[in-house]
Amino acid sequence: MTQTIDRYADLVRAFRWDVPADFNIAQAALRWADDPARIAMIHAPDAADGDALATLTYADLRVATNRLSNALAALGVARGDRIGIVLPQGPEVAIAHLAAHQLGAIAMPLSLLFGPEALEFRLQDSEAMVAIVAASGLAPFVDPAHGLRAACPALRHLVVVGHPADGLPASALAWDALLADASTSFTPAGTRAVDPAILIYTSGTTGLPKGALLPQQALLGNLSGFTLSQNDFPQPGDVFWSPADWAWTGGLMDALLPTLYFGMPIVAGDARRDGRFDPVEAFALIERARVTNAFIFPTALKMMMKAVPKPRARYDLALRAIMSGGEAVGSAVFEWGRAELGLTINEMFGQTEINYLVGNASLHWPARPGSIGRPYPGHRVAVIDDDGQVCAPHAVGDVAAHRLDPHGEPDPVFFLEYWKNPTATAAKFTGDWCRTGDLAHVDEDGYLWYDGRADDMFKAAGYRIGPSEIENCLVRHAAVANAAVVPSPDPERGNFIKAFVVLAPGFTGDDALVAALRSHVRERLAPYETPREIEFIEALPMTTTGKVQRRVLREREAERAKGSTPAR
Repeated sequence: MTQTIDRYADLVRAFRWDVPADFNIAQAALRWADDPARIAMIHAPDAADGDALATLTYADLRVATNRLSNALAALGVARGDRIGIVLPQGPEVAIAHLAAHQLGAIAMPLSLLFGPEALEFRLQDSEAMVAIVAASGLAPFVDPAHGLRAACPALRHLVVVGHPADGLPASALAWDALLADASTSFTPAGTRAVDPAILIYTSGTTGLPKGALLPQQALLGNLSGFTLSQNDFPQPGDVFWSPADWAWTGGLMDALLPTLYFGMPIVAGDARRDGRFDPVEAFALIERARVTNAFIFPTALKMMMKAVPKPRARYDLALRAIMSGGEAVGSAVFEWGRAELGLTINEMFGQTEINYLVGNASLHWPARPGSIGRPYPGHRVAVIDDDGQVCAPHAVGDVAAHRLDPHGEPDPVFFLEYWKNPTATAAKFTGDWCRTGDLAHVDEDGYLWYDGRADDMFKAAGYRIGPSEIENCLVRHAAVANAAVVPSPDPERGNFIKAFVVLAPGFTGDDALVAALRSHVRERLAPYETPREIEFIEALPMTTTGKVQRRVLREREAERAKGSTPAR
């Protein structure tokens, strides 16, 4: 690959935010609807399906959005009301979000993977007035055993998309009927850029989930990173896809909404088989829909790398850019992308509250394997210590974003507050620095190097251990599809290193492989980073956002240490 000229300093110097006082996400997306031929969505339920791909134009999107806006207004939905959206990837997600924004209401995306308790907490805490639910996710809402409707007295209306096997519940409204009876004309509510637009609950890895309230302008705050990480998106002919659930920040703010903002087509189809991400299905979808740009989280990329080591020999791919984030990509996946996909995977770092902060843009500055990149133009990002002071190069600290950009202007990417939780909101900040809870260090050239979540770090035999480096090393072995490293309690050392390993197809987890994997790590990292125990596991516990739940594995080890037999 040709050497990238480093234009980073010039980009940061020239960049200025252009945030109007009045801004609405729906109006920004639907401004493309006057072009009757412009495609908004390509719907591909199954990549291997021989049927023609379905399309939805921006004109179609505007008609459906106006119909739903009118229907919701007739149900009493007004400015500031919360609308729960429990839907899979598909046109209805875009319609529901845009309708909420047109009303000045607050869209609250919720995953179909949530169980009854997770749904109840979010619907109850947010006091959602309406829930728009796929027929496949209806059970928790209507099953008397869960009592979800009774536990959420503010939830007045249930709108069902699709056709339930047992018929539409008496207390529910059919999406199709609502839209069929509504007008296709709607006058949007005016919103300020700082008005609330989206309520997304964090994963709750360190306590109860918190609702991050995002303003309309947060979408604009994502765009500098989105554009650069996608190699100057949009270009003529670009088609976007991500397997990420549109119910979380990565799928919504890193894929769906910015693609619609730029008036380009996005593919709806998450490449799942039997409820799990299928790497072969993903490649087939990318080929069939002529996807040029993608956000694919690291776990999925690892699966794709193991399942199809040489994808361009098997598929006719139009891919020109991939962004990845949520977990560390690692050098193994990075090098595979360059060697076998012919592109640099642009790693990105951000979180629900302050998204798309740091990353790579391989067209504009050189990416360094293992680094999460540099602050994107428009964001002032640093690694700070406990007192809020910027750390020296190579010192590990908390990644934080400043309320003001490098030119002293307000950064629009910031969340407004944690819903009904002023204490947690205040704790998120040290002065004007917003802490992420993620650890990193910065080198002399301003590249950030991820050192893990603060709550994922641990000590073993006196050494401070970050799981990411060990996990990346394990994944480089042909037998390993994915890995997670956690502490296992030990009376003598405090903790020892335990690795959970998902095997690649064709390998058997036996004592010989355990020895080979331990040797593989020992030869490449420090001796103290070698896992003492390795346990083979069918699948790692994951959040709905595609992140490994190391907390679940830590708790398993804590229980095992109370008297059970250790694994290999």
